[in-house]
Amino acid sequence: MHTAWEEAGWERLGDGVARRRMPGWDETIGVIAGSTGVMIVDTGATLRDGADLRRTIRGVLGREVTHIALTHPHFDHVLGTAAFAGVEVFGAAGLGELLRRGKDELRHDAVRHGVARDAAAEAADLLVAPHHHVHGQLTVELGDRQVLLANVGPGHTAHDLAVLVPGRRGEAEIVFCGDLVEESGEPQAGPDALPQRWPGALDRLLALGGEDARYVPGHGAVVDARFVRAQRDALAARFGVAPS
Repeated sequence: MHTAWEEAGWERLGDGVARRRMPGWDETIGVIAGSTGVMIVDTGATLRDGADLRRTIRGVLGREVTHIALTHPHFDHVLGTAAFAGVEVFGAAGLGELLRRGKDELRHDAVRHGVARDAAAEAADLLVAPHHHVHGQLTVELGDRQVLLANVGPGHTAHDLAVLVPGRRGEAEIVFCGDLVEESGEPQAGPDALPQRWPGALDRLLALGGEDARYVPGHGAVVDARFVRAQRDALAARFGVAPS
């Protein structure tokens, strides 16, 4: 029997937790629902994406998104943010300043990857920078549940944020990893990556979630700690990082 999340095109991960793999760039969007708050993890590549996400979440929960956690500053994860008016936005320390000064670069990157020029320009012009800056770890209250935001980077970028959702009723903990972990292809190390520090970020991610957690990559299927560890070792070998 399909749940309301599945009927709306989402994958249910646990009690009040779901994710959607977006068309186009396959980026993962997460949602975590508590009794008084709803957090979305990343917002898609355009304002249209953001509006669609907001509408479908409201359709399933009957409530609006109240919090946004941005895992890193790439176009396919942040450009839908302005579609969520009045929502509290969280990001790794330094992300806000980067987004404010890098709007043109973000727009160009979106267009280069296939976003329509007008849509990219509109989303970049209206982009909302984080209101709350996570230096180490920060607990966010959503009523009857807590969500832990952890600045585990740098690695994939200089501003990588992970989102830990404690399990309920015997369910495993869930960790939204952003693009620190990718399952559908080899991890992408662009010009803003810090490859020498990426394996260390994955060590911190594993310490955060533990052996029994479910890890949700920025792109691809949900994985386990063994997969994350293997990706950490592959990145260390790829970039010549000595074992920790």
